[in-house]
Amino acid sequence: MKREDVRKKIREIGIVAAIRVDSRDNALFAAEAVFRGGIPIVEIALTMPGATEAISDLVKQNPDFIVGAGSVLNAEMAQSCLDAGAQFLTSDGLHLALLEFAARKGVVVLPGALTPTEVITAWESGCDFVKVVPCAHIGGEGYIGSLHKMFPHIPLIAAGGVNQETASKYILAGAVALGVGGELIPARAIRHREANRIGELTHRFAGFVKSAREGKPPQREGPYIG
Repeated sequence: MKREDVRKKIREIGIVAAIRVDSRDNALFAAEAVFRGGIPIVEIALTMPGATEAISDLVKQNPDFIVGAGSVLNAEMAQSCLDAGAQFLTSDGLHLALLEFAARKGVVVLPGALTPTEVITAWESGCDFVKVVPCAHIGGEGYIGSLHKMFPHIPLIAAGGVNQETASKYILAGAVALGVGGELIPARAIRHREANRIGELTHRFAGFVKSAREGKPPQREGPYIG
């Protein structure tokens, strides 16, 4: 898939499922569960042993997956992920060398940023989106709204603490997409292989994005589940 196609799909779906688990098997289970629930975009964190192998497995098993690598720190790590088939790269902080690498390779990159200076630096360095992380701890949707007013031309992804109560609010505040991890893929659901539970959460979060884009007020579908 070409860079512009990956970029378009992230905007369209509006959710990047962040998979931070402790094993390759758990990563594959989580990815398949969110895919069946309607989200075909997953980010496999490199903090997990066997992360690149999991990326390769997912790419080979399902051509409709858009698989990215998370917690990428440098060009060497990024190259190993691309060799495994990763279609986008993300980081939890601003690593300019990673942005330079992504530009040379023509691959979608979502650097982490927090301050206005980091946001504008990331964008001017040629990234595709700026992932504002961790949102929930530094002002939530209000902070995203402020950044959006300052930089309306920069596509922001809200990540870090996004949950069922706040998902719609981030979109209404100006985020083009959400990065969602534990609230979408609970540890208990992984341990007990509760694919249906992850599927329900996936459906809910997709609904939050859709309703917010339609200008509807934030709402939940039924009782909170986690």
